[in-house]
Amino acid sequence: MSLPTWVWVVTIVAFTALIAFDFYLVARNPREPSFRECTRWVAFYVGLAVLFGLGVTFFSDPQHGAEFFAGWITEYSLSVDNLFVFVIIMSRFSVPREYRQKVLLIGIVIALLLRAVFIAVGAEAITRFDWLFYLFGAFLIYTAWKLMGDHGEEEEFSENVALRTVRRILPTTTEYKGASIVTRVDGKRMVTPMLIVMVAIGTTDLLFALDSIPAIFGLTQEPYLVFTANVFALMGLRQLFFLIGGLLDRLIYLSKGLSLVLAFIGVKLILEALHHDGVAWAPEIPILVSLGVIIGTLAITAIASLMKTRRDNNRRPGADGHAPGGTPDPASPSNGSAPNGSAGSPAASHQDKAPAEVEG
Repeated sequence: MSLPTWVWVVTIVAFTALIAFDFYLVARNPREPSFRECTRWVAFYVGLAVLFGLGVTFFSDPQHGAEFFAGWITEYSLSVDNLFVFVIIMSRFSVPREYRQKVLLIGIVIALLLRAVFIAVGAEAITRFDWLFYLFGAFLIYTAWKLMGDHGEEEEFSENVALRTVRRILPTTTEYKGASIVTRVDGKRMVTPMLIVMVAIGTTDLLFALDSIPAIFGLTQEPYLVFTANVFALMGLRQLFFLIGGLLDRLIYLSKGLSLVLAFIGVKLILEALHHDGVAWAPEIPILVSLGVIIGTLAITAIASLMKTRRDNNRRPGADGHAPGGTPDPASPSNGSAPNGSAGSPAASHQDKAPAEVEG
């Protein structure tokens, strides 16, 4: 793809306008969005990505269109997996519900800026050093092996170097001051935990990009497609956080499916690098085959996860709304009542994943 500069400029301006409008909506009315609102926004961003992919197919060619869709679906799926850790971060820092949208949005903007730098460096590197494809492929296979070896242990959040540096340099209060990130205490300017959690979201996402960026470079080497696929994967993440919070625990095989996708892309990278280096037996895997493998694996993973959790729930004593002895369970939704913090609340279902105290 040989794109003129104005295409990049228009694309970046359009994305910036969308993010600015999103930020305006959040700042105007800070609250926890409704399920219906989140559904509409997620559908809007997904529809926008699909239209963009169709536009790439029409104005460029089907090959690049398929590369965009394969990259976007892969990045989007990896972003959904990242929501597990975002939930833990929100609980760890006891972020008030009405300000979680702002935290997520600014954290995602930080992640986008950091990813843009990462993508630019990666694109330049692979044009200069062909052997990086072997390194990327081996790294993806290793990451897939680690994911496959995870037998359902709780994900944990540990502060990274950037977050520890911010804490050490900037004096931080122990309490939130509304949505403010800076406040004054006894005449001294200090940052609030709001800034710390934004940095935590943004920098943690960059750590996840260490496997997602090489993965998408395994599907397309076009910087424009890599960049736009990443932006579209992250733009609807704020609404997706609230929409599928309760569904995350049900996607028990998501990591397994993602490990298969990453392993496939890793093998694809190595085979195509060998083919490029003149190894006759090493095939080039068509992008449509890659797209089919990615969609098929993720679809089977999602269906198998939901079937497994539904079967486990049906086998659990009292799953029909009655206690083992036959007495109706007053906490069951079928009896018309549900206490606060029940499993019916997506956010509440994760409150016990991490301590809720704020570290000063």
